Amino acid sequence: MQKIILYATVLLCALVTKMYGQDTFEGRAKTISETIQKITQEEKDALKNEVEDINKLLESGVINAEKADAEKLKAAEKRAANIEKRVAEEEAKLSQLVKEQVDGKINAKSNLETDTVWMGKKHRFLITYDRENEKKVKTYNPRYEKRTTSQFVFAFGLNNLVTDGDFSSLEDSDYRVWGSHFYEWGFTNNTRIFKNDNLLHIKYGLSLMYNNLRPTDNRFFVKQGEQTNLQEFGLDLRESRFRNVHLVLPLHLEFDFTPKTIDSEGKNRFKSHKSVRLGIGGYAGFNVKTKQILKYKEDDIRVKVKEKGDFNTSDFIYGLSTYIGYRDTSLYLKYDLNPIFKNNTIDQNNISLGLRFDFN
Repeated sequence: MQKIILYATVLLCALVTKMYGQDTFEGRAKTISETIQKITQEEKDALKNEVEDINKLLESGVINAEKADAEKLKAAEKRAANIEKRVAEEEAKLSQLVKEQVDGKINAKSNLETDTVWMGKKHRFLITYDRENEKKVKTYNPRYEKRTTSQFVFAFGLNNLVTDGDFSSLEDSDYRVWGSHFYEWGFTNNTRIFKNDNLLHIKYGLSLMYNNLRPTDNRFFVKQGEQTNLQEFGLDLRESRFRNVHLVLPLHLEFDFTPKTIDSEGKNRFKSHKSVRLGIGGYAGFNVKTKQILKYKEDDIRVKVKEKGDFNTSDFIYGLSTYIGYRDTSLYLKYDLNPIFKNNTIDQNNISLGLRFDFN
């Protein structure tokens, strides 16, 4: 059955090619588009193979992690440059093709009355064939963002714990203020709620949160039954870091004060992330990994210990978050409503403050 479908598809393609020919605008534009896709896939596959080779060298001990990261970056830059160069050549062909189409140098026999060609991110031109007068009419129309857009989110900043809901406990924290930090990255969708008003948006997506704590006074975390407490280390600790990784679903009501614009036809047009923005909402998810890293010297030997386990940390996470900023950049605050350790006699909740970037 699959062979029959394949043969039928090949036959259909051959028939279409015979009817319209490769010299038509549609046929040549399609060929260029397929070539661009092929170039991109070839370079991605080549980069994947190179990264696999580098990982094999790293696993076999031929190179260290730092060298491996440098080689991966070098390979990625090379493939990106290849894509840019090869795609630029095809884009030049497409520009020439469009020029020939406008000048009437291409066989325009087609059952289509109108061809629409997108040019860049902001504009397009519409080519309409006037059969009565046997000529082409070209008009320009602006291209705008859709009602739902997507962003890559990256955030970082300071991280700490609030004890028993008392925010004044941050003044005498058990954790280094500048040494404890958080990271977050993920993807979101941003949907305008009302068709003809740009103020309210719903922002939702998926993120990974990394919350790090560095205890003070040469201490580290010790699991003692159902309790997890800080305890002084017997040797001089060069590094004591406690990390929780969470996979969460963030949800925010976003106020976007980007003003609407009016095009040449008098129609309202709406854009996002072009002015002041305010987001209010929260997040919920689950713990992916808990790890503690200790570095110290013993008998002039440097020792690094990685401990992985639950440490009695909460399996699920949920909290409140807000951000305010301009265009892509915002001041970001998030607070876990669940305690970091589920069975401790004293509740401690994670709080983070930093910068957030929403890249369209």
